[in-house]
Amino acid sequence: MSTDKKSSPSLVTGEFRVSFPAVFEPKAFQDQEPKYSVVMLFDKKKSDMSNLKNALVKACIDRWGPKEKWPKSVMQKWPLKDGDEKEDLQGYAGHFHATASAKQRPGVIDRDKSPITKEDESFYAGCYARAEVRAFTYPKEGVKGIAPGVSIALQNIQKLRDGEAFSGRRKAEDVFDAVEDSSESPDAYGTSSEDDWML
Repeated sequence: MSTDKKSSPSLVTGEFRVSFPAVFEPKAFQDQEPKYSVVMLFDKKKSDMSNLKNALVKACIDRWGPKEKWPKSVMQKWPLKDGDEKEDLQGYAGHFHATASAKQRPGVIDRDKSPITKEDESFYAGCYARAEVRAFTYPKEGVKGIAPGVSIALQNIQKLRDGEAFSGRRKAEDVFDAVEDSSESPDAYGTSSEDDWML
């Protein structure tokens, strides 16, 4: 059974919200090689993810057969994850999230099919898009030392509409507690004397 990415037919996802885009320049995470990637946030209540789910399942069946024969690591590393488990990240609550990546730079276009460049600054974390992707299994035959799994290869992206940009920071209301007026007690705000700063 083939494990080549090209053996899996491509599909176009439904609309998702963009998070952590690296579509113009590849980025390396931890000790991995640099790749182009995007995290796709699918609204749990509105998104139809059936084609993506079916593609992942089909890729696994083509490789390993019925689900009961899949290696345990496949489900442990399943690419569709629950965003509520990362609700500290902006935009993740109430969504499923999945990362699509590739070694080759994806095409990025606007609604009218005109190319989007990095300099345009119009493709950003928080906007909405859809993508052409492929499901594939790994590792390739003969490669040892890598736990088997299934993943999503990124092909092309089309921006669909603007959205509120993710700041990449926590909201101020999630950081600070409410305080009463303590103008006569500066220590209440965590201030220190000048001598403390010299230690």
